[in-house]
Amino acid sequence: MKKLLLALALASSANVFAADTLHLYNWNNYLSDATAKRFEAACKCKLVQDYYGDNEEMLAKLAAGAKGYDIVVPTGFAVQTLINQKAAAPLDKSKLPNLKNMDPGYLNAFFDKGNQYSVPYAFTTTLLGYNETQLKQAGVLDKANSWALIFDPAVLAKIKGKVTVLDSQRELMAAALMYLGKSANSTNPADWQAARDLILKAKPYWAAFNNQSYIKQLTTGNIWVAFGYSNDMFQAQADAKKAKRPFSIGFSLQKEGNTLSLDNFVVLKDAPRKDLAYQFINFMLDGKNASDLTNEMGSGNPNAAAKPFVKPEIAKVPAIFPGKADVARLQQLQDLNAKQRRDLNRIWSEIKLK
Repeated sequence: MKKLLLALALASSANVFAADTLHLYNWNNYLSDATAKRFEAACKCKLVQDYYGDNEEMLAKLAAGAKGYDIVVPTGFAVQTLINQKAAAPLDKSKLPNLKNMDPGYLNAFFDKGNQYSVPYAFTTTLLGYNETQLKQAGVLDKANSWALIFDPAVLAKIKGKVTVLDSQRELMAAALMYLGKSANSTNPADWQAARDLILKAKPYWAAFNNQSYIKQLTTGNIWVAFGYSNDMFQAQADAKKAKRPFSIGFSLQKEGNTLSLDNFVVLKDAPRKDLAYQFINFMLDGKNASDLTNEMGSGNPNAAAKPFVKPEIAKVPAIFPGKADVARLQQLQDLNAKQRRDLNRIWSEIKLK
């Protein structure tokens, strides 16, 4: 009888654990395994993650009817989209006591005044990572501080087939616009046409549009230049050092300007487990837990309580924690209206198909 009762108890426990599952739809390389396991131990639940490589991918999947996710981690302009589509749940801040740890400078942003729907999680810059050794040999290392490294055919001719760019219409168009001296948020049709033409001239020299594997490709030396996110470049640099590669990986901001992505936790309106969603967000707002994101993943951190725990050598990297001069050249992407999205989708289709 005791054995039977024990078996029933274990089965019941397993069923409860299976039911207590938080579903997080997140960016790649945006939560360490150690942090995830600590949360699971703290909440006595299971954390399941799905991944996306681009805001548009996430928005499209949700718009197509994907269900079951509790939390998503959109960049500012995508937060606007979720709010406008009434897909985001209003926050009950009484369930987030650790919200007091946030740096006030990252609250009340243009995309969610009063943070009614979103909690800042991390920020990254979108920039160029590169194989310093190979670029020096090719004679173009001096171009690494400029978008010319991926857009100027004269430069690209020396590194043809060794460049990947993000498969992201907003980020790639923004980089092209900034290289042309325009705002990353320009919606002027003439500016978009000029950016399209610039991209099409550079495209034959690129190896691929790549959101998922450019960290590995850069780390192994298969590519020499990657257009991507600062935390990914941090990872590629660390992996190359750990593997004792015969080359060094660098990453830097570009003189023409870069985009800054402030990524946020958003609880979805149809989230099955809002209770676990609040537990997770509050857990991640703890200073020590938040610091893991920077120390292990190389992301910038909007959590003031995390600062004492951030490694000094990481805090000094301008691409992760930009200084005042760099901040002046950083831009956050803003949401587009329906017509602008259609127009940009048309241009993007032309870019991908030609």
